[in-house]
Amino acid sequence: MDENARARFITKTYINLFGAVMAFMAIESFLLDSPQAREIAIRALQAGWLWVLGGFMVVSWIATSMARAASKPVQYAGLFLYTGAYACLFLPLMMYALQVVPDGGLVFKAAMITLSGFIALTGIAFVTRKNFSFLRGFLMWGMGLAVITIFAGSLMGFNLGLWFSVAMVGLSGAGILYSTSNIIHEYNEDDYVGASLELFASLATMFWYILQIVISLSGDD
Repeated sequence: MDENARARFITKTYINLFGAVMAFMAIESFLLDSPQAREIAIRALQAGWLWVLGGFMVVSWIATSMARAASKPVQYAGLFLYTGAYACLFLPLMMYALQVVPDGGLVFKAAMITLSGFIALTGIAFVTRKNFSFLRGFLMWGMGLAVITIFAGSLMGFNLGLWFSVAMVGLSGAGILYSTSNIIHEYNEDDYVGASLELFASLATMFWYILQIVISLSGDD
């Protein structure tokens, strides 16, 4: 891919990422304002966190497969489905954050920290132009271990704690570096929807764990 084509691809990717973030915010706001959605979230948690995680993983797999399809409408449908799945997953955590601090201060603080981290990591990737493809193995093992740990914690009923959240922020940061490097060096010109989905996944995961850290630390004030 020549430089002009790569520049167009990068622009389209970040436009789609911005759109996914805006869609996430809109869907989350709608869910938080919906008594029915809040009730469903409470009942889902009562049924068991493993069922929630399992459902999310299935929907995520379907959405990711759609984002890799040949048809652009199917790709965008996959991106929207993925964004909606994350919004649903976030609902109980958002409800709890707003219960702790009703004015939304914790959510805003976590969002600003996440945004700052994302900008810094993106800057590192673009300024250095380093190929971070070597992180692939680390990310696969790290995410696999994280999933096993989360499921084990849910089954055995132990709290994963603050340091697990810190480790997951680091892992999602590595994911942002890896995805951004792929955007600069690896992806084909027509893969911008899938690229934005991959980047959104790491960004949303980082936000999830930073919000957990902020909530946890707020209890120490």
